[in-house]
Order: sequence, then structure tokens, then C-alpha cells
Amino acid sequence: MLRLALSLALLDPASVLDPASVLDPAAVAGSAVVTEVAQRNVPVPHVLTPDGDRLGYAPVPRPYTGARRLTGVLLGRDPVAKTDVLCGGTVIGSRSRSLVLTAAHCLYHDGRLLEHLAFLPGFDRGRPPMGVWPVVRTWVPAKWRTRPYSPELLPYDVGLVGVASGKRPLESVTGRGLPPMATTRGTELRGLELLGYPAGRGYPGTKMYRCVGDATEGVSEGPGLMITRNCHAAAGGSGGPALYGGAVAGVVSSSSPLSDAKGYTVLTRLGGRPFQRMFTRADREMRLKPGG
Repeated sequence: MLRLALSLALLDPASVLDPASVLDPAAVAGSAVVTEVAQRNVPVPHVLTPDGDRLGYAPVPRPYTGARRLTGVLLGRDPVAKTDVLCGGTVIGSRSRSLVLTAAHCLYHDGRLLEHLAFLPGFDRGRPPMGVWPVVRTWVPAKWRTRPYSPELLPYDVGLVGVASGKRPLESVTGRGLPPMATTRGTELRGLELLGYPAGRGYPGTKMYRCVGDATEGVSEGPGLMITRNCHAAAGGSGGPALYGGAVAGVVSSSSPLSDAKGYTVLTRLGGRPFQRMFTRADREMRLKPGG
């Protein structure tokens, strides 16, 4: 197993984005104060993204279409630390048409559920073109709720939220959600596209970036997880999708630039029973009681 000396730097409690201020780009930009973990540059030959920067990322061209239209920011507040949190998320296709995929640590911080969660699809330059969707339900694997954080939990760092705003389901506004790609342990994928809203040095936190990377197996335990050395995710990137062939194959979980000379990004895959059980339960519950 890789030595994952991970700080959850991508769940960045210092990135302050208040849903009440998202309509004011100046307020959003001015409120993002980021404490970054030092990032190692991706060696130039390993940057696969056209016009990719030192971490392998490049801005997504506007207008956002397809999977990029389905991706947005997930905002929440830690009730104990009294800090706001910014993560990524993407609409995942379901019968309830109201589910968003993200990372488990974007929902639970230090064992407690974040409050005032909301999803803003297609978030761009501080504005939510498709509205602010309050989170009414959350789901994470049982291991994530009941155990203290450790690197062994990373294969389970995936979560779902159900959103509701009026009587319309989310997919009636964003379009059809992405299908999950249930890869098995050991699967390697070339040409994954990671989407997210990096913040901190060189990144505004208010617009979408992409990174192209090749993913290999990271651990042999549990459902396994993937890593890519072509993308060094920055603060604010957690919860964003890893896309492959029109489906979502995983979720950006963490970055470990300090324990590895080359650095890498950890991707939690969607294979295995824990995710399938969680997805089935979430979809059923949102169809029965969509408003919570």
C-alpha cells in the first residue's frame, strides 16, 4: 500500500464562500483566504492537459456544456470550527433526478456533519446560473461516519447529497446526470478528465478548471482507489468528478505532495458494494421523500 501521509488540504476550511454572497463576484473573490499545502510542480513532460499549468490544470472554456454544466460547487459550514467549506460536486444520473456526487470528507469534517450545505451547478465567476440548491439529505459509507480519519478510509471517501428547490428536480434544470462507472480494483484508466474549482495561489476559486491524467491502482485493500501523477490537485478541488467516456469513474479525494517525490492526486472510485448500496438507498429515499 502506498504511504499516504495525507492532509485533507482539499477540504479547505479557510475557503469562505457564503451562499448569500454568491451573486456578488467581488465578495466571493475577496472572501477566499486559503491555507495551502505546498504543491510540487508536475514535471512538464507529464502535463497532459493542453495549456496546463504547473499543477496540470487549465481553465475550462465557456460556456460550460455537457458534464461541465453538471459540475459545480458544494458549500457548507463547520458548526464547531465556524468556518465555511468549498468543495466540488457533480450531478449523477438517478431515478430521483436529484442526486449530487462529492467526497465524503466534504460532508463530514472531524466526524461531524457540515451544516447549511448547498449545491451550485455550473458555478462561474461567482454566479450560480442554475440557482442555489439546498441539500436536504446526505449519505456517506458507514465506515466514514463511525471511524476516526485514517488513510485506510480513502477508498470510502465518496458521498451523495439529495437536493431540493421548489417542485422541480435538479436534472430538470441541469440536464441528465452522469452515469456512474463502476470500475473494479486494479482498473487503470488513461485520459481521465478531472474537474473542479481550485483556490489559493494562482487560482480564484470562482471558475472551473480541468486536468487530464492517467490513473493507476493506488491500494490493494477494500474497493481500492486510483491515483494520477499528472494532476496535483489544489485546495478547493475535493469532490470534483473524474470523468471517463461520458461517465464519472471517481471523485477527487486528496493530494499527497509531501510524502512522494513526484506528488499525486487520490481518486476514490465508484466500484464495490459500499457505493452501490449507498447509491441505491439514496435514490430510493429521494424518490419517496425528496424534501427531507
